[in-house]
Amino acid sequence: MASFWAGLGLGLSLIMAIGAQNAFVLRQGLRGEHLFMVCLSCALSDALLLALGVYGASTLTERFPDLDVVLRLAGALFLLTYGVRNMVGALRGGQALVPNEPSKGSWPRTLALCLALTWLNPHVYLDTVVLAGAVSAQQASKGAFLMGAIMASFLFFFTLGHGAGRLRAVLARPRAWQLLEAGMALVMWGIALSLLWPMIRR
Repeated sequence: MASFWAGLGLGLSLIMAIGAQNAFVLRQGLRGEHLFMVCLSCALSDALLLALGVYGASTLTERFPDLDVVLRLAGALFLLTYGVRNMVGALRGGQALVPNEPSKGSWPRTLALCLALTWLNPHVYLDTVVLAGAVSAQQASKGAFLMGAIMASFLFFFTLGHGAGRLRAVLARPRAWQLLEAGMALVMWGIALSLLWPMIRR
C-alpha cells in the first residue's frame, strides 16, 4: 500500500498545477458541456502516459544503471524548480483561476481541443513519463504505484469537472489558490528530497 499512496500523492501534486488543460476542464464543468467525455479523455491520456513512464523509463534504468542517477537529478531539479514557482505564486497572491466562457462547440471539436491541450503540452511528458518513471523505480511495487497515480488522475479530473459548479465561489477566491499552491510546493519539495536521499546517504 505504501507504493499505492506514493503514486496517489505524486499524481495529485503534479496534476493540480494550474494550466491550460485544467482550466479547460474547469470551463467545461462550469458550462456542463461534454463533461464526461472531457474528464474521461484526460484521465485515460494520463493513464497511458503514466504506464509508459513506469514500465518504459524504469526498464531503461534497470538496463542502464547510470540513467537512474540522471533521472533522479533531473526529476529532483524539476520538482524543486516547480515547487519554487508555486511557492512564489502563493506568496505573491492576488491570483485566481477564473475561466473565460468558451464558445459552444460540437463534441468532436471539444474532444480534439481537449486531446491537443493534453498531448501537445511538453510538461505532461516531464510529469508522467520522466518524473513518474524515476520515482516508480524506487517503489516496492511498480504496479501499485501506477494504480495510485492513475487513481489520482481519475479523482482529480472528475472532481474538478463535476464539482466546478459548486466550487465556483471558492475557485474565484485568490486565498484558496494561495493555499493550494503552497501545499503543492511543500509536496513537490518532499518528493524531490526522497529522490535525492539515497544519493545523499552514500
